[in-house]
Amino acid sequence: MKIYTKKGDKGKTRLFNNECVAKDSLRVEAYGAVDELNAALGFARAQRPSLEIDRVLNELQSDLFVLGSDMAAPRDAKIGRKIPRLSENDVKRLEQIIDRYDMKLPPLKQFILPGGGLSGAALHIARTVCRRAERISVKLSQQENIGEIPVKFLNRLSDLLFILSRAANYNQGIKDAVWTPSDNKK
Repeated sequence: MKIYTKKGDKGKTRLFNNECVAKDSLRVEAYGAVDELNAALGFARAQRPSLEIDRVLNELQSDLFVLGSDMAAPRDAKIGRKIPRLSENDVKRLEQIIDRYDMKLPPLKQFILPGGGLSGAALHIARTVCRRAERISVKLSQQENIGEIPVKFLNRLSDLLFILSRAANYNQGIKDAVWTPSDNKK
């Protein structure tokens, strides 16, 4: 099987329901941002976080494949096959992971600067990619029915990636870099 089909050479692509749409459509933008987030998680995993964090990231990458297929399949379309979709249970699972890691970390009292070790910094970048995917999904949800779970999931996922970035740094003995506002800036 060839990787290229030449069918997208004119700026069009097909959704799961075979509907032809422009590659710059909001729906394609949304699932493209989810794909970019998945790649960012792959990059974070390549930085060799702890085995425990790596397992979480592996599971999240699988979730993002489900979310991407959900985004590529309009809810009201007849598709002819069952499209996997995330559920409220997936959102709750993220919340449980957040709570589990948050209990192990020093409490936050101030804003922190993104960075730290390679794993922590890569997870901060993934968090910002996730926030962008969330913003695009919110915009899409205002124009089309995508259900409430995709936006909710991305919102929790960005919180989880923040916690995981702190945990990755903590595991390496790297303290949070606290943001200190400068008094001379007005």
